[in-house]
Amino acid sequence: MSIEKRLRSGYTTGACAAAAAKAAALMLLGGQKTISSVEILFPDGSRHKFRIQNSKFKIQDKTAFASVIKDAGDDPDITNGAEIIAEVRLTKQHKQVGDCPRFTGAAPVFDGAGSESGLSPTSAMIIKGGTGVGIATKPGLPVPVGEAAINPVPRKMIKEAVMEALQQSAICNPQVGDCPRFTGAAPVFDGAGSESGLSPTSAIEITISVVDGENLAKKTLNARLGIIGGISILGTTGIVRPISSEAWTATITSSMDVARAMGHDEIVLSAGRASELSHIKRYKLPEECYVMMGDYLEFSLLEAKRHGFRKIHLCAQWAKMLKIAMTTPQTHVRYGALDTKKAVWFLNTLGINVPQGLQFNTAREVFDFIQSAFSVQQSAIFSKVCSAARKYAESITSGLPVIAHLVSYEGEIVTSSE
Repeated sequence: MSIEKRLRSGYTTGACAAAAAKAAALMLLGGQKTISSVEILFPDGSRHKFRIQNSKFKIQDKTAFASVIKDAGDDPDITNGAEIIAEVRLTKQHKQVGDCPRFTGAAPVFDGAGSESGLSPTSAMIIKGGTGVGIATKPGLPVPVGEAAINPVPRKMIKEAVMEALQQSAICNPQVGDCPRFTGAAPVFDGAGSESGLSPTSAIEITISVVDGENLAKKTLNARLGIIGGISILGTTGIVRPISSEAWTATITSSMDVARAMGHDEIVLSAGRASELSHIKRYKLPEECYVMMGDYLEFSLLEAKRHGFRKIHLCAQWAKMLKIAMTTPQTHVRYGALDTKKAVWFLNTLGINVPQGLQFNTAREVFDFIQSAFSVQQSAIFSKVCSAARKYAESITSGLPVIAHLVSYEGEIVTSSE
């Protein structure tokens, strides 16, 4: 059994926000004073139960809030343990919307694109970001500039969860197939928390907040992507798979979306922060051009090609660059540590005379040997490795130009393939 199969899955911030929103809506619309748990629908049709951490109905403000503690399972997620809060209140829309969304009597059903059947568009719902949820400030993101960074699938899940709360609280009657018509009066709450007289311009306003979200965001790439003031509410399935590539590759794609939307035609793919900083120091390209590819070389190169960039800069320290030169599409150590004997053989095929009888335990030792044994020629030698890495990268991009930059262990660009 693989390691990933033994690890425990968790839930996305989007799923937690939807569960919190349903709990708050049940309290506001159904008169429940406290709620311990709720069950919500996921995009694949499955249902999952969430424990409610805190909840309260404020009759004087005609609002209710509920929160869920995010459990990311065994994934090393920055937001694991974060408290996701949803506040739900009745308000008025600026435009008249008539009735509540119609119900067909069937449970909501998601298709593969995240849309649903069984419910009409939820025009009477407003979803907002509160404290700890970031705001999009750059184009190219899944949400427009100026909007809260609550992605489309989480928005859909929140709407569906609140619609279920409407149905369960009997404000909308699935037996009848519709919500009752608004009477034109302002909402009136009785002592039990129920209401009557919803007007044609009433709406349900849902505000999602994250405790300490602004500080959590500092540990992410949100600021570079143009998401300011908090974290993003994310997720396409509702499930966090432990140590999966999904979150990382999604960030790579989003970074490139932003770069293209900002009008940039070249991209910098870095294996790590030290490599990225070395390129920034020398070339000073706009921050949107820098994409942290980590170990996802092949994916990043194909994404760069798909996005239509004119040029790709590839930055890595010696061990990663040597792996790339040796045509390794995924450079993480779990896919195989660098075989130093094969590395020495490979260097000799490039005309770099490293004695094959020498024993090297690490790639760093090979790097240090070249620096000491070929001190005068080391730049030319390292350039050969960069050229081999460029050749392999361009075989993936079908000829889209790549410049490979080798970064020293002190964080300086040693040489490049250009």
